[in-house]
Amino acid sequence: MRSIVAGLVGLMLVVGMYGCASAPKISRVDAEEQVDLSGDWNDTDSQLVSKEMITDSLSRPWIDDYLTKGKGKPRLIVGAVMNKSHEHINTETFVKDLEREVTNSGRVKFVASREQRDEIRAERMDQAQNASMETAKAAGQETGADFMIKGQINTIMDEAGKTALKYYQVELELIDMANNEKVWIGQKKIKKIVQRKRTKF
Repeated sequence: MRSIVAGLVGLMLVVGMYGCASAPKISRVDAEEQVDLSGDWNDTDSQLVSKEMITDSLSRPWIDDYLTKGKGKPRLIVGAVMNKSHEHINTETFVKDLEREVTNSGRVKFVASREQRDEIRAERMDQAQNASMETAKAAGQETGADFMIKGQINTIMDEAGKTALKYYQVELELIDMANNEKVWIGQKKIKKIVQRKRTKF
């Protein structure tokens, strides 16, 4: 009996020590702080690229050309941004960063995405059946987009020993919805040198 109890106590001690040893160390940092652990595409890259590219696009002649037509502010929508890189990149967060920069610029109006429009249309249908006539929103009143932003993210890798060069190239295009003309083409490049630590034996 003593040996069983001693064995259980020993097992509990080992499990406890293992649990303590494997517990992660967590520290909170400011959400705006730039943190780059792996050298892969991260939130900092997404925010910086979206801000710079939208700022560039809104400084080009296309927007003034549109405003001179007297139609008010142009309406934009973000289409597909393809990930053609060698690594997993959540393009949805990059698209959201683009949407935020476009909307907050105040120079253009932003139109809801296809998925959002589908959800809103379903809500309007529900309102038509269940809401009062005074508060229900009628169909057929949507505002169409004048321009669509589309793009892709590409990468080139170059490695030698423990050193890797990561080259990101983001391409964005602004397309006139009326005639498919490309009114702006933007490009942003990022280079990162990643030094891998040597394994100690």
